[in-house]
Amino acid sequence: MSDERETTGGPVEPDDGEGSDSGSEASGTNTEIDPVTLEILRNQLESVATEMGHVLIRGAYSPNIKERQDCSTALFDASGRMIAQAEHIPVHLGAMPDAVDIVLEKDPKPGDVFIVNDPFAGGTHLPDITLVSTVAPDDEVIGFAVTRAHHADVGGSSPGSMPPGAQEVYEEGLRLPAVKLVDGGEPNESVYELIRANVRTPDEREADLRAQRAANDRAEQRIGELLDEHGETLLDAFDAVIDYSRERVEAELADIPDGTYRARDVLEGDGVTDEDIPVNAAVTVDGRSIEVDFAGTADQVAGNLNAPLSVAKSAVYFVVRAITDPEIPPNHGCYEPVSVSAPAGSVLNPEPPAAVVGGNVETSQRVTDVTLAALAEAVPEEVPAGGQGTMNNLIIGDRTGEFTYYETIGGGFGARPERDGMDGVQVGMTNTLNTPVEAMETEYPLRVERYALRPSSGGDGRYRGGLGLERTVTVETDATVSLLTERRRTAPAGVNGGEDGATGENLVDGEAVPAKASIDVEAGTTVSIRTPGGGGHGDPDDRDPAAREGDRRDGKVDGQ
Repeated sequence: MSDERETTGGPVEPDDGEGSDSGSEASGTNTEIDPVTLEILRNQLESVATEMGHVLIRGAYSPNIKERQDCSTALFDASGRMIAQAEHIPVHLGAMPDAVDIVLEKDPKPGDVFIVNDPFAGGTHLPDITLVSTVAPDDEVIGFAVTRAHHADVGGSSPGSMPPGAQEVYEEGLRLPAVKLVDGGEPNESVYELIRANVRTPDEREADLRAQRAANDRAEQRIGELLDEHGETLLDAFDAVIDYSRERVEAELADIPDGTYRARDVLEGDGVTDEDIPVNAAVTVDGRSIEVDFAGTADQVAGNLNAPLSVAKSAVYFVVRAITDPEIPPNHGCYEPVSVSAPAGSVLNPEPPAAVVGGNVETSQRVTDVTLAALAEAVPEEVPAGGQGTMNNLIIGDRTGEFTYYETIGGGFGARPERDGMDGVQVGMTNTLNTPVEAMETEYPLRVERYALRPSSGGDGRYRGGLGLERTVTVETDATVSLLTERRRTAPAGVNGGEDGATGENLVDGEAVPAKASIDVEAGTTVSIRTPGGGGHGDPDDRDPAAREGDRRDGKVDGQ
């Protein structure tokens, strides 16, 4: 991280040709709602978003959604502002507003459901399919219900639709602009037929889409009930909850020292070459606002680590939420004081037909890391050491469409200023569960040989970094194994004298393979993913002897 700090009077304006987003201004009415009523309505709206998630997860067919919960749900008002979300996947939620903006251009009517996954028009990467449904309980559109779910296959050149060597978005699967999946309440069977014809697991895809529709339908039902209960006060509450969150975020930002803080990190190749890809961030705090400028980041690359600007925005929004008060209700108001810019044609704002599937899962993690590293100078008491910085994407499937297994694997969380990091957890832009061994072996021709923490993988320090994991799987049929991983040669950084966490490692039948690879394997092949640990915080000599003894007793260290 750079030590450079510049005092500045205001955010840097993006250069011509750069993409930017400053958050749309609220269309608030400043209608007074008493605090008790506002709190009741806020909780009711958030409970609707949460119930949407329950309906989606219970109704889904694929293990990736019903077990790992790789999905997100949210509510928006009629102008496209997020008013409530469930606590699901950060990279999904921060990018959802772009999908709603695209749908708004289509003049949505009551009973309409739009489907979109186009990374250059409201989406993030092709496996994340978004359904945007109008909420019109009295035949007038008062908002939108939105679900986004990672579908285990959407076509493309390899099972799982995450080909590590892809150089164009066309290789990554079926690309859907915002089109009507349901038109005025009538399903558009032609769109379903198009999707089924282009994916390897059509029954699973259709079942998961129907689960998304059911979740959106439940939202309309619940909003209708709230409208009956509260009348126009409910619509006033849309503005009020947004204003409330914005004011609280602005107050938190005002406590951060003004200035420009800089950091740089790299991605470890793009699947086409192994050359490092720099990601630069300049974070300017100016009173009650924050601007993150990614000028100096690498140009878009040949491989698939390009990330649409919506992904970069998601990462920044997540960081702002992490360094402020996480109890602030997450909605459009949290985003209004935040602006994000990246040069057009860069790896964080690519132009079509760039491949992007790895940008959502891996580049987003590096944006999180570099933004946190920059802010560590401003608020060191809020920023942990480096976490694993990767989602460790593992995809196994066969080309006949019999099965497609997809999973992101947890690792070490960086040590915190006053406590150890967490072991074997999802870090940064993802918030999924693991696939239980029983479900994995039931659903797929796979056998889990080992699933355990990696001793000594967390960086030593006054506070120790969290441990990475080892997941070893035997593939019991001929298949294609695809890997999209990071932090295999650049370790998660320790801070304030703490040691770095261990790098990750990928093995096929005991032989190391690259961080990004696609390999055809025969039945009986064993695949091992060893995930990175978190960095340590503080001088290791200052670690409490009782804590060090506990590390040995709990098997967190080898030979110490």
